[in-house]
Amino acid sequence: MNSANRWALAIAERLSDEWDGKKDFSEDAVLLKEVLTKALCAVPDECMRLVGSGIIEESYFKDID
Repeated sequence: MNSANRWALAIAERLSDEWDGKKDFSEDAVLLKEVLTKALCAVPDECMRLVGSGIIEESYFKDID
């Protein structure tokens, strides 16, 4: 998995996990993650703009690797 795709998956997972509707609509949270992952993978430059923002820390993978 290339770096942008790895970031896309992490961002999509974070956003879908923190979505307010996840508790009541868990299947929709899965759908949200899938859609966001595909969208972010399709535009890697835009995906990478989110890295280091309030969405996901630049050190995200350093903390778990």
